[in-house]
Amino acid sequence: MMDVQNFAKQVIDNVERVIIGKRTTIELVIVAMLCEGHVLLEDVPGSGKTMLARSIATSLGISFKRIQCTPDLMPNDVTGVSIFNQKSNEFEFRPGPVFTHILLADEINRATPRAQSSLLEAMQEQQVTVDGTTRDLPRPFLVLATQNPIEYEGTFPLPEAQLDRFLMRVSLGYPAAPEERQILINLWREHPIGRLEKVVDGLQLPKLQEQVWNVHVDETLQEYIVALAGATRSSNELALGISPRGSLALFKASQALAAVRGRTHVIPDDIKYLAPITLTHRLIAKPEVELRGRNTKTILQEILENTHLNLGGVEH
Repeated sequence: MMDVQNFAKQVIDNVERVIIGKRTTIELVIVAMLCEGHVLLEDVPGSGKTMLARSIATSLGISFKRIQCTPDLMPNDVTGVSIFNQKSNEFEFRPGPVFTHILLADEINRATPRAQSSLLEAMQEQQVTVDGTTRDLPRPFLVLATQNPIEYEGTFPLPEAQLDRFLMRVSLGYPAAPEERQILINLWREHPIGRLEKVVDGLQLPKLQEQVWNVHVDETLQEYIVALAGATRSSNELALGISPRGSLALFKASQALAAVRGRTHVIPDDIKYLAPITLTHRLIAKPEVELRGRNTKTILQEILENTHLNLGGVEH
């Protein structure tokens, strides 16, 4: 069976044919899939969020569906509905778009809280309950949700419980000038997504996830993750610190990142690199702190700088 590093490299190399210059972001989405986690892509329109999701699904050869979130979106539009069949005299379930391997929830903050909540069970339990019947979702299952960080009119900000279901929040960002020129060349006549092909078997992911759990995390690094979480909970500037789910997200993501980069053990830099990506969106700053121009990103950065890692009696 293919190892995690080789699997990730083939997918990333293939997706980069469409998404130019965003190797780090592509790697993070693969890390999330290996953790059975979900990703919130927060970026301006036109930055390639939809193409990223489609490219990964195509590279893995697995199913992909898209929901355009709007204020009139209903929970049944996501999960599915039971319809009475007059011929068989029975109710038949028609599955919604959530029954797929990769689900793109585009502009998720434009859906009402009721519609947003229809994804909670799917994201946490990999199942949905409709009309009292619970149905399992296919594996692997990844939700890629997008939202525009600039436009707030007509939106419904994601509640803390929903944000906590996302393993990480990432941004594609604007391309550098040479990368943008390459995009223009690539899109001159046809979109490269049309020529993209499957390079790995995405159905191998559950077995690859088992490899990830075997990545070693030293006790000192486990203590470091717990210390970071504790520091957010005791911070005078934060109204909400990291939950145990947040600590587990950082732990699992660091294992997956180590495996993707070809290591059998986690190193401190894995945790320091992933902490802002997996933890910032789970924090809430106090209102008076925000009025002073401070935000959760800068507060977490200071916590990282002030929380020391003890390796063999030597602080780092």
